[in-house]
Amino acid sequence: MTDEDLDENYETFQAIADRSTPDKAVQRLRRLGVTDDVIERIRERHEAEVIKIREMGEPKVVYKSGRLTWYTGPRYDDRFWPALKAKLASGPRPWDEDSIDVLDEESTKVVGLLDHPGTEEFRSMGLVLGYVQSGKTANFTAVMAKAADRGYRLFIVLSGIHNGLRRQTQARLARELVQLNPGQWHEVTTVDADFHPKGNAAAYFAARNQQVLLVVKKNAKVLEKLNTWLASAKDYLRDCPTLVIDDEADQATVGGKVINPLMSKLLKSFTKVDYVGYTATPFANLLIDPAEKDDFYPRDFIVSLKAPEGYQGPALLFGRDPLDGEDPGEVPGGEDMIREVPEEDVELVRPINRAAAADFVPEMTLSLRDAVTYFWLATAARRHRGTGVPHSTMLVHTTLQTGIHEDFRVPLEDLRQEVLNGLRRDDHDLFQELEGRWASETVRVNAEDFSETSVPFDALLKHLPSVLEESRVVIDNYRSSDRLDYEAGPVVAIAVGGNTLSRGLTLEGLVSSYFVRASSAYDTLLQMGRWFGHRAGYGDLPRIWMTVELASWFRHLAVVEAEIRKDIDRYLVEDKNPLTFAVRIRTHPKMLVTAPARMKSAVTAHAAYGGDLVESRYFATDEGAIDWLRTNEEAAIKLVQAARQHGRSELSPSVGRWLWRDVSFRDVIKFIDQYRFHERSEEARPELLKRYIQKRVENNALTAWDIAVIGNSRKNANVWKFPDGTAVGLNRRSRINLVGDPLADIKTLSGPRDAAVNLRVPDGVDVTRRSEIDALRRVQRPDHGLLLIYPIDPVSETTQKNRHPLNAPYEVVMGAAFVFPTPTSADSQVEHDYVAADIRDGKYWESEDPEILQQEFEGDAE
Repeated sequence: MTDEDLDENYETFQAIADRSTPDKAVQRLRRLGVTDDVIERIRERHEAEVIKIREMGEPKVVYKSGRLTWYTGPRYDDRFWPALKAKLASGPRPWDEDSIDVLDEESTKVVGLLDHPGTEEFRSMGLVLGYVQSGKTANFTAVMAKAADRGYRLFIVLSGIHNGLRRQTQARLARELVQLNPGQWHEVTTVDADFHPKGNAAAYFAARNQQVLLVVKKNAKVLEKLNTWLASAKDYLRDCPTLVIDDEADQATVGGKVINPLMSKLLKSFTKVDYVGYTATPFANLLIDPAEKDDFYPRDFIVSLKAPEGYQGPALLFGRDPLDGEDPGEVPGGEDMIREVPEEDVELVRPINRAAAADFVPEMTLSLRDAVTYFWLATAARRHRGTGVPHSTMLVHTTLQTGIHEDFRVPLEDLRQEVLNGLRRDDHDLFQELEGRWASETVRVNAEDFSETSVPFDALLKHLPSVLEESRVVIDNYRSSDRLDYEAGPVVAIAVGGNTLSRGLTLEGLVSSYFVRASSAYDTLLQMGRWFGHRAGYGDLPRIWMTVELASWFRHLAVVEAEIRKDIDRYLVEDKNPLTFAVRIRTHPKMLVTAPARMKSAVTAHAAYGGDLVESRYFATDEGAIDWLRTNEEAAIKLVQAARQHGRSELSPSVGRWLWRDVSFRDVIKFIDQYRFHERSEEARPELLKRYIQKRVENNALTAWDIAVIGNSRKNANVWKFPDGTAVGLNRRSRINLVGDPLADIKTLSGPRDAAVNLRVPDGVDVTRRSEIDALRRVQRPDHGLLLIYPIDPVSETTQKNRHPLNAPYEVVMGAAFVFPTPTSADSQVEHDYVAADIRDGKYWESEDPEILQQEFEGDAE
């Protein structure tokens, strides 16, 4: 048989396999007289294509053992995906070829995890983990197009709990699926109306050559009507391959006493159905009890999408601390885009409690004025550049109280009129204020770092009057009739609202955010981060005004997010599946992982310090920090005195380093009791450090420690002396944030070679590589801890770009770093506290969270 004949038979095989199954396609080929050796070659070719899809490096996937991949990618005769691909490439904001290729590959991997539509009966549960504002809708739109090309006929998209997001999703799917293939889709829902029963449901499913689309809210009334409607067509649904997409799958789906059962009933309407949840905040989904057959644990597959090129996420905006085994120098430190809202301003823009809300009227605080005027300046700068989306939006999110949202309109409009009038009459003081604000902002974030060109104030000034004239205040909450509408032309809007603006809904061209909403749940807080996403053409311009505490919480969430994906990567290597692993979610002393009702099946888990580096990164530098800095100096002095008394001295101070071996763990515990890490260093909580060391000591490890003082050996270094007169050169550790910030962030304390100070390093070993140091430690000091002390120059002048002097108000700043060896035996797991899904038989229950119930009924049913 020639290659052309083989190709022809393979195309016949694919066409049959797409409608039925590969096994049935083989049977059909035999009936057509195709010989066994040709069929075997076809099988081998098909299996090779399947393996190619399964072994794609991205996205990362964990799936149930024995789950088969059947989809081998788009075919030449497909209609829905090619039409979507062409639109993305040629739309008003065309995608580049690389981005389309990534979407193609990722959606192909997801479709391959679905069940073959020709299978007689199926029901699978999956989860796709993306990032906030990162293109999840594009992914599930592509998945729907490809699934439709292969025979899935009914598509139900559960689009959050708010009308705004549902409308936005319906409009997008209409543009990218329905309108590109006229006559091939029945739209049961529309942009203007959520689900309303429209005649006999059977009429929609009788035509087997058409797809049916519904986009509905997770609203009790809507779901009840939908379930009743589907029940009237149950005979037609027996052989109707159905894909249910749950957008914002952590919201209302998990732990809701009303929505959850209605969604479960929905899935039971079909004999052929796959459920795929999409979320950027999977905390609730990963804490569901996998043993609950009617719940929504992703027992069949979990897909972890890669952050798209150019995506601005929590780590970039807020920075994050290193994970176990990471080189601190390689971890994002965060761009200087966060601006502080003083605590005294918070009570002027948000009522302190519900009782105070009745008479509360928000004020135009200085921090809010800064945020708003910056918004107008940045919008004018974007117009000068002429790049990026045509819309420009500011978010004001301070409270859920809808009545207060409307009260922001007057002060915001008054400010707009004040600035506009000042521009028209050439108000000198106003021009100085605006020019000063623009200058201070452009110097803090370098436009060139984002491949942009800095815009001079005079250039943006030409566009500023028109920006102010077009600017309007939009009150967007579930009670308001006002809505953000990006379909009717360029928008310049200050959007004030609550939940409708804090989940799922895309704020086009978001450049300035004023955010003091009080919420301490991981998922709620992350979803409020509408500022995450792509900022093509203005990546240097976004700014966020929030309290210091909120910023620290988002930094913690960046660590949590990175750890979840690291866990999934690890389970891939360990060949686990969703039923045999439990992703750990690091807890926080002041925050909830998710609403209590969603954690009913969670258990406490732990992680260990083994192989970790824990070091000082944050130092208080205001005048009130003097006692704090003095306490740390005294702790370091006492530790060194104990080391001299109890340890063995080894290194000469001529190289700027002192080392004492085999110091008792008791002296280290005393140091931890006295030394004060800043509370932002969550991994360095004293009680956890001590508990870990004590548990290891019980296993005859970490009983002895090596103590080192790391000094600066350069001749021009400033000198500090221990009480006995021993002089040490002070290290320079500049800050990555501005000098005016009372908390200095130095990002990295220890140098790349410091962790090897207690090791004998053979020639040829690169001690700047952490893996090399760890390998030496396992051989030479496997059970010894290492504690490094860094006397730091309180001024620490610097010439480095994007660095600033430390400027601490005391004669020395003491840094400390703990280097923990990787245990050679089972470790005592007592570092960070975590929660994880309970994959055992036992579970515990907690009461329902009232916010879930409120959200389930928030908004009308249309």
